[in-house]
Amino acid sequence: MTEIRVQNLQKKFGEFVAVRDSSFTIPDGSFFCLLGPSGCGKTTTLRMIAGLELPTSGSIYLGGEDVAFKRASQRDIAFVFQLFALYPHMNVRRNIGFPLLCQGVPAREIRQRVEETAKLLRIDHLLDKPVSGLAGGDRQRVALGRAIVRRPLAFMMDEPLGTLDTEFRDLMCNELRQLHNRIKATTVYVTHDQLEAMSMADYIAIMNRGSIEQMGTPEAIYNRPASMFVAEFVGSPSMNLIHLPASLAAGSKWVELSGERIGIPETREGLIHENVVLGARPEHVRFDDNSKLRAKVLATEYLGTTQIVTVAVAEGQVKARVPAATKLRTGEHVGVRFASDRLSIFDKATGLAIRSVLHEGIAHG
Repeated sequence: MTEIRVQNLQKKFGEFVAVRDSSFTIPDGSFFCLLGPSGCGKTTTLRMIAGLELPTSGSIYLGGEDVAFKRASQRDIAFVFQLFALYPHMNVRRNIGFPLLCQGVPAREIRQRVEETAKLLRIDHLLDKPVSGLAGGDRQRVALGRAIVRRPLAFMMDEPLGTLDTEFRDLMCNELRQLHNRIKATTVYVTHDQLEAMSMADYIAIMNRGSIEQMGTPEAIYNRPASMFVAEFVGSPSMNLIHLPASLAAGSKWVELSGERIGIPETREGLIHENVVLGARPEHVRFDDNSKLRAKVLATEYLGTTQIVTVAVAEGQVKARVPAATKLRTGEHVGVRFASDRLSIFDKATGLAIRSVLHEGIAHG
């Protein structure tokens, strides 16, 4: 397979900038997700890598060769769309083998490669079935097979599970990742679904308004968001963002909320920040009657082994993920504490994370 390197990629449609000055590297053999809300530029970025759109400027290197202004037919890349785009008049075998037929591959080799691919995808028992009668999950496997059989340098996938129901999507997420582990193909996968990205990707790039806000492993993005946008977009419920009344100087190790001193990872930046925002994941919030930070319980949401509890503090609402066995009543007052070593601090003016011991090494876009 191959490494994919994107440098200063930009795409304009008239005056509208769909992708602005994006740079990132996709390591050879990795599963890479472009994640973001609708209209953020992720599909346009994918289409430029695949050669279905030509960039306004920038470079795209596939295995060291700049292919930014080469058409799709000149790049050894396979594309899997959200809509399966299968040929309804052909059976599974002919659908999978069609790309090889177009390339003039001998019939005997086509048969061998189609059967190998079908076995890999566990649809070898369907080879002589018409695609029109297949379930959604099997149709998606056929579409994947048609891409895999070519043995391309890389795979591009544009929300390939978007039309499947929840049960099939969960199943196919697991199967796609297992398939990737078996064939070790460099894969670029576009989705707006954070659960898909977090469960499958080796690396994720979060896009917002045409720019990459952060790139990193799923763990780094979840635990050390580079911006308030990433903090709110990733996670369910999203990270609590609490606006602090005080400024923050370099070397700070604590902040104060309602008389309670809250430890934070030591800040590394040399500026005094005003209008800072404290970020805490719901699982890093707990209740302690000895805390001076008091809150009123507004609501509870039962989730089986855990529950989401929404409380109101003076600075706003906070959500906590606590064991379901924790007994709380709407309207009662509780003390709130935070896991000091897991907190994030953001500059409200820029929306970016303030560097700290925890956040050293954040990759901003």
